[in-house]
Amino acid sequence: MMSHAHMRSALESLIAARQGGKRPAGLKPEVAPKTLAEAYGWQDALLAQLGPVAGWKVGADSPTSEPFRAGLTASTLQLSPARLDRGRFNVIGVEAEIVYTLAHSLPVRAEPYTRVEVLAAIGSVHAGIEIVDTRFAAWGIADRPSQTVDQYNHGALIVGDGRAHRFEIDPQGQMVQLDLNGETVVRKAGGNSAGDAINLLIWLANGGAASQGGLAAGTAITTGSWTGTLFVGPGTHVRASFDGIGEAVLEIV
Repeated sequence: MMSHAHMRSALESLIAARQGGKRPAGLKPEVAPKTLAEAYGWQDALLAQLGPVAGWKVGADSPTSEPFRAGLTASTLQLSPARLDRGRFNVIGVEAEIVYTLAHSLPVRAEPYTRVEVLAAIGSVHAGIEIVDTRFAAWGIADRPSQTVDQYNHGALIVGDGRAHRFEIDPQGQMVQLDLNGETVVRKAGGNSAGDAINLLIWLANGGAASQGGLAAGTAITTGSWTGTLFVGPGTHVRASFDGIGEAVLEIV
């Protein structure tokens, strides 16, 4: 009972921070989740209060490491071109990302989904910009379980132009470009630490999203940064583009 009460209190503080309230310095060590499994349970409890899951972020530190995920609610999903107020965020880190949308659902089932099945469920692929943020008092002070509870540093996702998914993206050869105020700050081939993003979608379909019933048709799934994180302030115009896919545009006001 005490553990449940402390969890509820901690989640309420994170929700209050989203609404302009005081930002906590951290989760109290004596009650904070100690494992990622516990942290995902807390994250799901947070999502139950924020609203239905309308999207996902999924990533991995390397092609061989365990992926991580966060459910996203409609309040943080935007279509490009987007204009967002600086006051909504504690910090604004921008990342160029590739976003997949599903044409068909992938509900929880006993038999694992194959790569072919996951590819067949994808309807389109888009350029995207994720804003990373924190509900804690400062950037970089939260450990990984605490970041996981806090939707793994998710602030907002801008979904840009796209195309029907009739091809597989080359994780080493795909060109990405990030422009800030009209100046190109990144242009390179590859850069996603997870490597092949389809492996992230397979992981999400085969257990990562199980606590939310799997993946629903129409869901937008962003699959990690190709450019690293660049912190920006108000008055910044952000353009992320992927050759052959499209672009996403964001203005911070």
